[in-house]
Amino acid sequence: MNAITQLRVMDLMTAPVISVSMDTKFVEIRHLMELHNVHHLPVVDQDKVVGIISDRDMLRVLSPFLGTAGEMQRDLDSFNRVAHQIMTRQPICVVEEDSIEAVLAWLKTVDISCVLVTDKAQLLKGIITWRDLLKHAKFSAT
Repeated sequence: MNAITQLRVMDLMTAPVISVSMDTKFVEIRHLMELHNVHHLPVVDQDKVVGIISDRDMLRVLSPFLGTAGEMQRDLDSFNRVAHQIMTRQPICVVEEDSIEAVLAWLKTVDISCVLVTDKAQLLKGIITWRDLLKHAKFSAT
C-alpha cells in the first residue's frame, strides 16, 4: 500500500481556508482568488458550507462579448453577480478523520479538482486539492 493512502484528510488539508458569504460580489471573489493565488473558494452561510466557487465557475458566468464591439449592458451585468448565483451547490465534502483514499475516490469518480473538509456539522475546516496530493506523492521509476 502506498504511504499516501495511509494518511488521513487532516494530514494533508490546507487550513484555515479563505471563504466567502452567499452575497459576496463577483469582483471581490475574483480579487480574493488573485490575491491569495487560489482556484477555489468555499461559500459559507452561518459558517456552514453551502457551495464552492472555482475559477471555472467564474469563467462560465462571464459573457464572451465583454470588451468587444458587441458588448451590451447585460454583458457587464455579470460583474454584479454574487456568490450564490455563481457557486456550485452541494460540494463534495469529507471529514478530517477520513482517509486520503476517500479523497482520491471522489477525484477519480467526479470531475473535480478539490474536496472541502468539514466537521460533522458541515462547518468548514479545510480544503484538499489535487496539488496537495501531488506535493505528498512519491513516484518510483519503473
